[in-house]
Amino acid sequence: MTGRATSPAGRPALRAERVSRSAGGRLILDGVTLQARAASTVGLIGPNGSGKSTLLRLLAGLLAPSAGTVTVDGSTPAELGRRETARRLAVVGQHAATDTDLTVRDVVGLGRVPHRRAWAAPGPADREAVRAALERTGLTPLAGRLWHTLSGGERQRAQIARALAQEPRHLLLDEPTNHLDVQHQLELLSLVAGLPVTCVVALHDLNLAAMFCEEVVVLRAGRAVASGSPREVLTEGLIEEVYGVRAVVVADGGGPPFVRFLAPGAPGGGR
Repeated sequence: MTGRATSPAGRPALRAERVSRSAGGRLILDGVTLQARAASTVGLIGPNGSGKSTLLRLLAGLLAPSAGTVTVDGSTPAELGRRETARRLAVVGQHAATDTDLTVRDVVGLGRVPHRRAWAAPGPADREAVRAALERTGLTPLAGRLWHTLSGGERQRAQIARALAQEPRHLLLDEPTNHLDVQHQLELLSLVAGLPVTCVVALHDLNLAAMFCEEVVVLRAGRAVASGSPREVLTEGLIEEVYGVRAVVVADGGGPPFVRFLAPGAPGGGR
């Protein structure tokens, strides 16, 4: 991996300043601000349809905001250009598919494309980056397997490895724990949180967000309704307001808060 992410003095490494995005006449994001410090892990949480994936795509430069500004290390994606943006920033989406017979090693090797000239063969640095990414994600034994033979969880790990091979300063992940069992969820997020890069990760699981994110931003209906540390943000009142469910939040000691959801009609919960 590359060294610790840097940005101009006083500026966040990744920033969305009052960004909005409309599509099909509908406002998907409405004046959202997000600031991610260099080498920090920021979680995006909120119900389905709250705008998490759209915000990640704006940060990646894959979409342009209807209003507001996105900057990567103090420059907009347009100022950096596609190639430089791809060198600095890697994206892992919710789903990945291919109809070609690529091996896992081939898929991971795609992360090296921004670092090579067109049609150039992989060099020693490329091969080492792929080897290290496979090892970090536990995929070395599967390196020769064909993509279409992998399970959903193995494919997700291969996409993480592709992003690591890219050696980015910043990493954007959209629900990376989908299709993973509990052990691999914990291993993957522990890996991500320990990388010397700026991470913004969309998560459904509030307890995973509390465990691995230094800060969280809560989205609801396209607006940011809260941001701060998990201990500050994940309150019983906010969970009921945003998700429409009752919960007990335990925040004893110095560890992360733990959210226990209450079934409707359970003592202390339900309406």
